[in-house]
Amino acid sequence: MRVSIEKKMVLGYLPIILVIIVIAVFSIQSLNELNAINNSIIEEDSFLVQAADKMKDAILAQESYGRRHLILDSQQMLDLFWQRNKEFNTLVDKVRDLPDQEDIPIEQLVALHNGFIALYTRPDDLFGNPSSQLALKFDGQIKDKLEKMMALLQKMVLVGKQNHHQKMVEANSIGIQSFRLTALLSTLGIILGLAAASLITRSISRTINQLKRVTEIISEGKFDHFPKIDSKDELGDLAGSLSLMAWRLSRLEEIYLDSNPLTRMPGGMAIENILIKRLEADKNLAFCMVDLDNFKSFNDRYGYVKGNEVIRATAKLIESAVAEHGMEEDFVGHIGGDDFVIVADTKKYGMICKAIIKQFDEKIIQFYNEVDRVRGHIVGKTRQGQEILFPIMSISIAVVTNDQGKQINHIEIGEIAAELKEYVKSIPGSAFVTNRRGKKPELHPAETTTLRVIK
Repeated sequence: MRVSIEKKMVLGYLPIILVIIVIAVFSIQSLNELNAINNSIIEEDSFLVQAADKMKDAILAQESYGRRHLILDSQQMLDLFWQRNKEFNTLVDKVRDLPDQEDIPIEQLVALHNGFIALYTRPDDLFGNPSSQLALKFDGQIKDKLEKMMALLQKMVLVGKQNHHQKMVEANSIGIQSFRLTALLSTLGIILGLAAASLITRSISRTINQLKRVTEIISEGKFDHFPKIDSKDELGDLAGSLSLMAWRLSRLEEIYLDSNPLTRMPGGMAIENILIKRLEADKNLAFCMVDLDNFKSFNDRYGYVKGNEVIRATAKLIESAVAEHGMEEDFVGHIGGDDFVIVADTKKYGMICKAIIKQFDEKIIQFYNEVDRVRGHIVGKTRQGQEILFPIMSISIAVVTNDQGKQINHIEIGEIAAELKEYVKSIPGSAFVTNRRGKKPELHPAETTTLRVIK
């Protein structure tokens, strides 16, 4: 299964990511619990304490306004008395709305407060004689109810503070538990993340070091050293590309070392190797040996520099003809001097040879000076001083094919081609001859007569 480096890195950080998610979820849950406890403390416990204090103030204010009303018979004091009573009842209703009423003596407080109100709203003239038994009894009742209500209010305050303390302890416990679990998960995530990242990093680093070493070896010219890396990622792809590059470099080096320095074409070793491989692969092929006629006389007459120009021009037109009329896998080599080789498909060699002959006959005349072009030949002399006429250069091609079904090796092909070359060179002008196994050689002279004389 192919896993890219990006995915490996993500997998390496996955434990940390998962731990972070778990920590985040747990933290949010803990924060929600702490927030609920905090809201409960503010909205319930703190409110209960504050409400008890306000109730105490309201009751004491009522007691003060009630006595003034009884003494002064003041309507204003009575209104203030009832205003404070309204405030008390409002606080009672809010306390009753609290969720937990089990430990809050609110109903007992309300009953005592109702009795307290009844004492101050009785029609008796209590203070007409303050020392009367009725007045003394009233004071005792008021004092008793005030003490009982103050005790209940104190109990409410105590309940609020106890609940507040209990919830604070609970919040502290949640905080400690959250911290411990977060620390544990963080440590676990870091350990797992470091372990995974270390494994992935070491694997990638090891592969990179292998590639670096292979690159150094290849840079030293050892192109047969291919990296053995089974990594199913980009580095594995790089190793494959590096192996392909090394193979191609080895082929290029082989071609370069064996190439002809004049034309840069593959030389004899490359020609032999390509011929052997095609034969071993049982492919039909046409081995074409190309040779220039009268090249030595031209070289003697015009010098090796001019002769090299002819060789390079011939190489270009051969490559051009193969590229235009042959197939992609066709091969062109330069044995040396004026000898070239083409390994082509048996269905294409005819068009290639004809194109080479046509182009050569059209272009070769340009390499001669005007005098030789007008004469149509070169005048040379033998060692004895006798004049000899050498015709304008022509091109001869000997073709050997293996499409007759009988096995033939590269040595036999070379021998047959050499014999055919001697035969076709004996024929005036440019031509190519084909030797099909078991048949008489077929001569293919140039289709058009080359104009060798400028008029």
